[in-house]
Amino acid sequence: MSKIVNATYMTLDGDISNMMDWHFDYFGEEAQKAATTQLAEADALIMGRETYDGFSAAWSSRAGADEFADRMNNIKKYVVSSTLTEPEWSNTEVISENVVEKIREIKESGTNLLQYGFGDVSRLMLENGLLDELRLWLHPVLSGKAQASELLYRDTPQAKFTFNGVEAHDTGLLILSYVPVNATKG
Repeated sequence: MSKIVNATYMTLDGDISNMMDWHFDYFGEEAQKAATTQLAEADALIMGRETYDGFSAAWSSRAGADEFADRMNNIKKYVVSSTLTEPEWSNTEVISENVVEKIREIKESGTNLLQYGFGDVSRLMLENGLLDELRLWLHPVLSGKAQASELLYRDTPQAKFTFNGVEAHDTGLLILSYVPVNATKG
């Protein structure tokens, strides 16, 4: 059964945007293994335009560096955007119309989707019962610098989750897994 997984890296104070300041201090061997497994389980990535712009620049520059970078560059990618028309990152398809229906079709085709970060596309999938799992990679640090737009919480409708498990790493990083109460199966 295919599913859509969101993996969001976050600090104790909810910062999901300033990873260069806090992420790598806690990304040890266990996290590398978890990240590799997570990416290997995905058939494709789904993202919004902002994530696409950041990822395409970062990962394209790492082509050939290691197996993880090569997987990121070669995996099928779906970008939800009304402004991107000619993506330059390899194997990228833009979804600009009928977004919910298109994501549902991709999921129903048997494609396991992975999304990094939490933003408008995540909220859209959550509100429409398409998100199957939320994995919060909780880093034991208070960022102290995130602006309101860089926090996980946004002024959106309440969403309830069921605890699905936790993975604790020696660095203090926790990977918390939750299943949205309204997730559809299939």
